[in-house]
Amino acid sequence: MLAVVSLLAASCNLIDKKKEPTEKAVARVFDVYLYPNDLKNLVPKETKPADSVAIVKDFIQHWMEEQVLLHQAANNLEQKQMDLTKQIEDYKNSLIIYAYEKELVKEKLDTTVVEPDIEKYYNDNKKDFQLKNDIVKIIYVKVGKKAPGLDKLKALVISDNPKDRDKLSKYCYQYAQNFFLNDNAWLMFDDVLKEIPIQTYNQDLFLQNNNNHFVQLEDTASVYCVAIKGYMIKNSMSPLSFEKENIKKILLNKRKMDLIEEMKKNLYNQAQNHSDAQVY
Repeated sequence: MLAVVSLLAASCNLIDKKKEPTEKAVARVFDVYLYPNDLKNLVPKETKPADSVAIVKDFIQHWMEEQVLLHQAANNLEQKQMDLTKQIEDYKNSLIIYAYEKELVKEKLDTTVVEPDIEKYYNDNKKDFQLKNDIVKIIYVKVGKKAPGLDKLKALVISDNPKDRDKLSKYCYQYAQNFFLNDNAWLMFDDVLKEIPIQTYNQDLFLQNNNNHFVQLEDTASVYCVAIKGYMIKNSMSPLSFEKENIKKILLNKRKMDLIEEMKKNLYNQAQNHSDAQVY
């Protein structure tokens, strides 16, 4: 809709003017001309000459196509359809208000969200936190088939001993093609399957049969070692740790809306108190 408004608004401004060339034009469509001055600042500095030419040619081609469409629209719309003054004014006002609200939020919004607030929102709105997909906690390492120490890798992957985890981390940074070692974090099982070639027709059944189990897979070039540390099935209640960032965004957005509404109310009250806003 905005594109249409911009297009028709431009038709009112450009086609009705019927400019006569006052300097050598670089292009013309009917009675509308494009001048070298219109191309100023079009090409970024440090652009290669060949790329500069391409940018200018593309701009001119787009401009000419737009002017042809504007001309056609102007010749086929009724005058009342061409009068977009109110729509343009409304759009301009909304842009100005949006810009002011954005600056207000940037300056005034408190972006600190504490754990008790997150927990309270979670507990008060549990019905809204139902899993739409299976999620898992895993330790995962992918290494080449010729990587050293493969015979000891399984023991490191399944171990919860901090010293073993430290050894595993060092091993991964030296030899792994890919890895994930934070078994406190919940991951979407669908995302895990994009990285690990687990073949299963029933994700729920696979997770139930492999919880707290070690899974090792291979393809032509790599070995995949996976320790499944926990899982939750879709349609069950999503854990708080999985929803924290989402809740934080919800609380910040609500705080932002409240800030804007309070600003509007205060400004309106001030205007009324000073007789700057009256109903006749």
